[in-house]
Amino acid sequence: MKVLQVSALAAVLGILCAAVFALTSGHTLSRDAVRLNDVTQTVKENLQDLSVLGDTFPDTDIMVFDTGGVCLYPRGCEIKLSDVSGDKLRLAVSEGSVYYATAVIEDPISRQYESACKTLRWGALALLGIIIMCGMGFYVYVQKNMIRPFHDLRGFAEKIAAGDLDSPLEMTRSNAFGKFTESFDIMREELKSARERENELKRREKEMVASLSHDIRTPLAGIRTICDVLSVKSEDGYILDKVSTISRKTEEIDLLVNDLLTASLEDMGKLSVHCTDEPASVLGDILRSADTKDHVRQSEIPECLVSIDRKRMAQIINNILGNSYKYAGTPIDVKYSISGDFLRMEITDSGPGVAREELDLITGKFYRGRNASDHGGSGLGLYIASELMGKMKGELLCSSRGTGLTVILMILLS
Repeated sequence: MKVLQVSALAAVLGILCAAVFALTSGHTLSRDAVRLNDVTQTVKENLQDLSVLGDTFPDTDIMVFDTGGVCLYPRGCEIKLSDVSGDKLRLAVSEGSVYYATAVIEDPISRQYESACKTLRWGALALLGIIIMCGMGFYVYVQKNMIRPFHDLRGFAEKIAAGDLDSPLEMTRSNAFGKFTESFDIMREELKSARERENELKRREKEMVASLSHDIRTPLAGIRTICDVLSVKSEDGYILDKVSTISRKTEEIDLLVNDLLTASLEDMGKLSVHCTDEPASVLGDILRSADTKDHVRQSEIPECLVSIDRKRMAQIINNILGNSYKYAGTPIDVKYSISGDFLRMEITDSGPGVAREELDLITGKFYRGRNASDHGGSGLGLYIASELMGKMKGELLCSSRGTGLTVILMILLS
């Protein structure tokens, strides 16, 4: 259909061009010999009274010059024959070999030529106007049915690439891309459905992990209670040693379960932090409670108030100390200082440390460094600690100088 419309437009332009050409070239430029003969004959017969020329030829400007080139008519004319422009027609008034005068009139060929040129100019202007209008119409057509839909299609693809699956592709079938519109929108809907299914599966998976983590704590509490009872009731060294081993493994399992539960709650947006104003000395109490192996050596704590969730801060410090026990097994130095709006708490061990290229990775979820292959763990400890510090409007930073790892806690002051 569009091809036929363009073909019809081309045909109309061709017809217009042919019509203008025929209009401007169809006239034959010629002089009226009879009229010219009448002019010379009238001049010759009325040389004594040339005023009759005005009545005889009222629509023709006639000038008459004598043999010396002096103007005889119209009376009072001071123009010489030599001054007459070359586009005038000069008619010799004579009889036989006798020359009487020269009559000068407008050349009808020049008049016809000017008229033809004027017609040609108007025709050319009209044709140019038609061409401009057709060009503008074609531009509007291309802009509306090709360029704009293409930009819309490109914008739609960019939205899809950016993850926006809620904005439909609005496009009519009349444009050049109309046939693809429905297919692209179906693709968007399928991608959206697939994403929703994936998110729902992830949500169920996280809820299941959180539920299992919570349920596992019940039998762990029972095992821990039994170990406590056996350690009191039994006097057999072998049994006490095994009970102690079971108790340690129970603590490790409890820590892993706690990490899994915390990570699952964080993913579901359910990990809550409730900060209160606490004296900084509470950090020393938390450290002493978490330091089950008596490895911590801490400096004096500045007197100030910090904004923390005491329970979550205990979880953070437990995770950091647990990593140090597992991977370093050395004394742990803890230093405090005021840094702007934060209390800076540096926790440093003397273990093998962490490679520089891994420092930004060890706080990622499930990431375990090269030196962790011989140790158990989930790779969640520092990730959870970092997330909890962020929720308390603080920050967790890691640094290593080749030996030893320093974990810096920037705790917001009240």
